[in-house]
Amino acid sequence: MISPFAFNTSQRILFETGAASRIEKHAAFCLGPRPFVVTDPGIVSLGLLEPSLSALRDAGYEVGRFEDVVADPPRSLVETATQAARSHGATSVIGFGGGSSLDVAKLVALLARSEEDLDAAWGIGNAQGPRLPLVLVPTTAGTGSEVTPISIITVGEEEKRGVVSPLLLPDFAILDAKLTLGLPAPVTAATGIDAMVHAIEAYASLSANNNPVSKTLATEALRLLGANIETAVASPGDEGARSAMLLGSMLAGMSFANSPVAAVHALAYPLGGTFHIPHGLSNALVLPHVMRFNSVSAAHAYAEIAPALFPDLGQITDVSERAAEFATKLGELSERLGLQTRLSTLGIGESDLPKLARDAMKQTRLLVNNPRELTEEDALDIYRSAL
Repeated sequence: MISPFAFNTSQRILFETGAASRIEKHAAFCLGPRPFVVTDPGIVSLGLLEPSLSALRDAGYEVGRFEDVVADPPRSLVETATQAARSHGATSVIGFGGGSSLDVAKLVALLARSEEDLDAAWGIGNAQGPRLPLVLVPTTAGTGSEVTPISIITVGEEEKRGVVSPLLLPDFAILDAKLTLGLPAPVTAATGIDAMVHAIEAYASLSANNNPVSKTLATEALRLLGANIETAVASPGDEGARSAMLLGSMLAGMSFANSPVAAVHALAYPLGGTFHIPHGLSNALVLPHVMRFNSVSAAHAYAEIAPALFPDLGQITDVSERAAEFATKLGELSERLGLQTRLSTLGIGESDLPKLARDAMKQTRLLVNNPRELTEEDALDIYRSAL
């Protein structure tokens, strides 16, 4: 018997190398005369945005820009970008960049049009809208933000909060692998592991909306990511590997957008909020340790999906043994990709762990999806195992 479920994703998706430089044609149906671009200084300095801007200007669009997005974007930045969009008279918003730029663009599209109070929008299903038309163009293969109804923002000094609403799904997502060519190895590795975490947590999620579509997408995402991540890291200009990574990231995003993530993300967020560790790396640091904790309840789910990422694990018939080896091999993969694998190498000590555990417990919208109940003491033990 298949349980009832709902599945939502972006209204329109284009997967085509070079498509971003023809954005004026592809997105004409929703841009309006005054699109507003949200991006970050790195994208601008690399020249990745210029072909799209030129195409828009040449087509007669009056383009506004906000280019100051930072990692772990604070609420004040969202408010500044929103005001800039209003001042421009934005008729649409284009998010162009990594997950932070796309997350900010989502909220700018919402707040610039609706003028609702952000404090009332936090959480699941609280945003009211309406929003401006929204186009998202990812430049990394990791967050899957172009197909998720989620925006994560830093509030205060350290706390991460999310707005979760179908309103944040874009009207159009453009996936152009050309934008990811030459992405530095550490970013490729961390964002690739991030996408894997999305697929693994979605597959094992305790959410009532965990469903066959999400599981199928998660499985294919891991197959694509596992077969291509080492090539993408070692050969930054390999277009085939980059395309596969971008598609895998999107499929994983679709999966967890409908079958939400859990304790890996809950324990990763404090690492980003307090120590400003990039999100993908934060996930990679705690992933094997959370999986070992969860295996008491999630061994079957982990054993089912493990061969998609590591085909040789299909030879292990014992469920618990395969699940345990899955966690081990994920840790080994991170190390092989050149990522740090211990919290201590990033300046985190034993005295920091209690606060991290307390902060992780604030992520209640994520922890409810974890396949095993997790207490503050459990979180502390997991951080210790990752130290």
